[in-house]
Amino acid sequence: MLKRLSVIGVLLFLALAVAPVLSPANFSSPAYSATVSGIVIRGNQRVENETILSYMQIGVGNQFDSEAIDESIKVLFQTGLFKDVGIERSGSQLVVTVVENPLISVVNFEGNSEIDDETLAKEVEVRERMIFTKARVASDNRRILALYQKQGFYNVTVIPKMIRLPENRINLVFEINEGGKTYVRQINFQGNKSFSEGDLRDVIATKKRNALFFFLRNTTYDADRLQYDKELLRRYYLKNGFADVQIVDATAQYSGSEEGGFIINFTIEEGPRYTVADVAVNIGDANLEPKKLAGVVKTGVGDTYDSSKVDKSVEKLTLEASNQGFVFAQVEPKVDRIPEKGQLNITYDIKEGPRTYVERIDIVGNDRTLDTVIRRELQLFEGDAYNRTLVERARRRLTALDYFSSVEFKEEPGSAPDKVVLVVEVVEKSTGQISFSVGYSTVETVIGSVTLSERNLFGRGLQAKLDTSLSFKRQSVNFSITEPYFMGKPISMGLDIFANASDNQSASSYSSKQIGGAIRTGFRLDEFSSLGLKYLIAGRDVSGIDPDESSPMVISQEGKSLKSAVSATYTYDDLDNPVKPASGLRAQLETELAGLGGDAQYAAVEGHAWYFVPFWDEKVVLKIEGNAGHIQSLGNDIPLQDLYFKGADSFRGFARSGIGPKQLGNDGKYDSIGGQTYAIGTVEVNFPLGIPEEWGIEGAVFSDFGTVFGTDAKNDTSGNNNCQIAVCKVADSMNLRASIGAGVIWSSPFGPLRLSASYPLLKEKTDDTEIFQFSVGTRF
Repeated sequence: MLKRLSVIGVLLFLALAVAPVLSPANFSSPAYSATVSGIVIRGNQRVENETILSYMQIGVGNQFDSEAIDESIKVLFQTGLFKDVGIERSGSQLVVTVVENPLISVVNFEGNSEIDDETLAKEVEVRERMIFTKARVASDNRRILALYQKQGFYNVTVIPKMIRLPENRINLVFEINEGGKTYVRQINFQGNKSFSEGDLRDVIATKKRNALFFFLRNTTYDADRLQYDKELLRRYYLKNGFADVQIVDATAQYSGSEEGGFIINFTIEEGPRYTVADVAVNIGDANLEPKKLAGVVKTGVGDTYDSSKVDKSVEKLTLEASNQGFVFAQVEPKVDRIPEKGQLNITYDIKEGPRTYVERIDIVGNDRTLDTVIRRELQLFEGDAYNRTLVERARRRLTALDYFSSVEFKEEPGSAPDKVVLVVEVVEKSTGQISFSVGYSTVETVIGSVTLSERNLFGRGLQAKLDTSLSFKRQSVNFSITEPYFMGKPISMGLDIFANASDNQSASSYSSKQIGGAIRTGFRLDEFSSLGLKYLIAGRDVSGIDPDESSPMVISQEGKSLKSAVSATYTYDDLDNPVKPASGLRAQLETELAGLGGDAQYAAVEGHAWYFVPFWDEKVVLKIEGNAGHIQSLGNDIPLQDLYFKGADSFRGFARSGIGPKQLGNDGKYDSIGGQTYAIGTVEVNFPLGIPEEWGIEGAVFSDFGTVFGTDAKNDTSGNNNCQIAVCKVADSMNLRASIGAGVIWSSPFGPLRLSASYPLLKEKTDDTEIFQFSVGTRF
């Protein structure tokens, strides 16, 4: 027992003696410190030490922490600066070893022909002097593939390659194998019972490739366009009575067969077809005129249901209610279906909507056109009551500018429930135009002209035009410029400069020259009416007259003269579209007074009217045109240049100056001497030709009819008024002339192209006829 106690005592003594030596304090030598005393960075060439340290999640003085070290490695990798990162502990220090990603010196594209380098460079994110990362290059690779696929190149391959250079730099090259376009080979429809596949193919934007594919657009597969096609099909069915239609699915399958291409499949659930059994307009307690409201409704009892007519009715009712003083009108259409009978009832409920005011007007999409040019056409300002009538008028005015391919007004919530932000979204289009035309007539043979115009110069709304024409008979140069808002006021101011020379020897046995200019001003009287004023001065010269050949009337006009005249023009215009109208009226009344100095002394009045009527959903448009004028001498004989010479464009089927008074010349041939009165009418119908709409080709049939008459010339006999033959007879007939014709109009890639032929049905023996005309233009 004593022995055991002795052993235990010895062990306790040894433990107490060794404990101070084994304590943690004696192991905290500098080589094994628990805190970081320093950070050493190795391998960096371009990246500064301070930059690397800024990303570290552990620093000098911090405790060693494996989680902080791992997080530092992750953060350094995420910078994209490094290909590899390692952090190791060396005693009380951390050693950070990095391998930098190379620097991109040049980015090139090879093998691309369908998409140019500039377009590809804009699509990718990598740039010169940017750090290379695999993730960024892989993302750009996908971007290039998507860009090609959007244009129909689904067999494209893109391989990024690096060419290593000294100092850890590289050239990055995207090698592209375009593989040719992948076209839509087949379009199928399932569930269509009321319309054939051919009918539905005409509705959608996507087209399948065929023998005439060079005339067609959209023959490649586009996922976004496929969704748009679903909406087009839905609208088509809703327009034709199918109020419950559903376009269930639209899929595209790539065919790996020898023919290749995509197969598009649409699945449709048509539902019943409805007719309108009853239409009602419910005005409630509003003080409105029901008959006027009912008159603007487009849906009729017995009609096949058409959702687009419902939308138009809502728009028209809202505007009509606003015109009647119900500014905050809100129209809600209710459609009650009776499926078992295939009928439905439509009720338009008109009630007062919330009173809202315009808090702000935002304009988007006008990259070139200045905001002020758009705002001055709105005539609607911040703080005004929101009025749909004023908004519709603003839309019409902006459309009439012809600066934009589309104009949309959208309402967004304002800062309070009674405030609205009005967003004007515009899509700009080319406002410059260069056009070339070529024509043929039996009098002038080949005629050519070039017109250069800009409707929105510098984005300020300035209008400039340079017009030149050249033929064997006529040459002219005309320049005009107009400021529609002179000094910021709604008053237009314009300047015209012109010079022309005409060889009228074959038609009238004389030549003429004219050089002059004019200043113009104009202003609006109301929403649809305007008044223009003009002063013109021109020096003129009639020459090239042979007394042995010309008529007495022409001989009397030889020499130089000066014209000084003022004129006024009243215009009424409510056309729905100034470029391609389908409905509405445009009318003008022009008066001119010459004699404020100069040699010409006369008064003239002319009237013009164009009326458009749409049929079959505006696919067919009837145009009725009328033109008439009279000029009266106030002293001197009326100059030849101011009399009315009609034909060619003003009366198809007849040559320029082909109809109207004529006098027998001394050579036994008739000279056109112009008329003092004319009246010409036109009836024209433009219509589709039954070929795919995307071809942009339509037909036209027309008839022109009217007369030109009235002259001061007399039947002179030999020896009187330079007459050298027995009788210088005057042919002046009020008899009606008429012609019919047809033409084809193609909206070609080069611009509108028109080919027309006409034939005179009623004419006089002295009239000159014209065979056909051809013209083409393009935008820039």
